[in-house]
Amino acid sequence: MSTSEVGMTVNTYAHSGAVKRSHRLTSLFFLAPASLVMLVFFFGPVLWTFYISFTNISLTGPTATHYQFTGIENFRDMFSNTAFWQSVLVSLWYLIGSALIGQNVLGMILAVIMQRAHPVIRASVGAIVIASWVIPEIVKAFTWYAFFSQNGTLDAFMKLFGLKTSLDWLYVHPLLSIIIANTWAGTAFSMMVYTAALSDVPIDLVEAAKIDGASSWTAFVRVVIPLIKNSIMTNTILITLQTLSDFTLVYAMTGGGPGTETSVLPVFMYQQAFSFYQLGYGSAISLILLLIGIIASVFYIRLSKVEL
Repeated sequence: MSTSEVGMTVNTYAHSGAVKRSHRLTSLFFLAPASLVMLVFFFGPVLWTFYISFTNISLTGPTATHYQFTGIENFRDMFSNTAFWQSVLVSLWYLIGSALIGQNVLGMILAVIMQRAHPVIRASVGAIVIASWVIPEIVKAFTWYAFFSQNGTLDAFMKLFGLKTSLDWLYVHPLLSIIIANTWAGTAFSMMVYTAALSDVPIDLVEAAKIDGASSWTAFVRVVIPLIKNSIMTNTILITLQTLSDFTLVYAMTGGGPGTETSVLPVFMYQQAFSFYQLGYGSAISLILLLIGIIASVFYIRLSKVEL
């Protein structure tokens, strides 16, 4: 290669590098407004919440404006409060019942049925289930409140079958009531995720397993489940985070009662921050809720790497 050709090659690479740097700067310029909005309206509140969780700030009184840094005092009070641990336990049962079992299992069952059903039935069931998902949260809450209330819709249905009862289900079985309501409200999302995942499973593999003597159940467990494992993990993480942060449905149906029987962590946090005006204490609870969500997500990801 001659000297002139080497020079031309060097100039070409230099020009290419300059063009790439120019494009990178242009991209950063156009991304700057969106990044600024994210910084102000997303990371700003998160950082502010993190800071005030270490203070004694309140909504009213002298500490509303003249608050002090108290270190881990809020967290010490929280971990020594039996009501907090009761709230953690209620949140755990609510998560297991309505998300890990309810929405996951029912969503998978509906997805399998939708895959094999007649197109008319598939469209009808899909429309009904998805309608329950798109309804506003507060409407869902009042619908289920009317369903479970004394002499409500559930009692009316039971009387049709000769089971005369007049129970206030939200008082007798409050946790079960909100688990059923949240399962109904969120199953559509799991159904759509699993429907999309099942549509990507090669039919040939399932048929080959059946030819080798596997039953439909064995083929589903041994062939289909490993193939959609990532979708199961993703769906489980999303519905876990949604259920852990669920406030409107529970608060509108029971207000956390009777007593503390349905006081999930978001409701407990709201009561401490806005009913008892302990904003710093409520912010500390929100950080623990965030930490629980992170731990659960990491656990699911680790679990998804285990060979089935």
